[in-house]
Parts: sequence; C-alpha cells; structure tokens
Amino acid sequence: MPWQHKIPYLIGQPVGVSFTNGQGTSGVLCGVSGGKLLVLEYLYQSQFALKQYGLHMIHDVNGFPPCHTQQPLY
Repeated sequence: MPWQHKIPYLIGQPVGVSFTNGQGTSGVLCGVSGGKLLVLEYLYQSQFALKQYGLHMIHDVNGFPPCHTQQPLY
C-alpha cells in the first residue's frame, strides 16, 4: 500500500518515517498540511518539536508495532 494511503490511519500514532535519502526519523504523526508531513519529535528532557517534512522527501511511513511482553517490566 502506498504510504499516502496509510496516513489517515496513523494520525496520532507513533510512526517511523523513512526518507528518500536513506535517513529516517520517528515520532507521533500529527497530520499532513500544505504539502508537508507533520511529526512531533522528542528532542531532550521534556522538550518536543513539531517538524515538517516535504512530501517529496518521504519514502515510507510505518506505524510502530505493539509491544509483546510476557512479564511486567519494572
């Protein structure tokens, strides 16, 4: 499925984004606006930034898989 068709189902979810240049990023997908993908990314401590990436830069967008744990983590 082309990544553009996944976007409505992934808004508000943690995603991994791969770029056409081979790099990538991850964060919470906030949506698409003005030809840009909007991703809320963690910076450090308690700081986050809303980053904007041109749609021409995107190779794929995938939701994070669920965590499968057998025991509680402490």
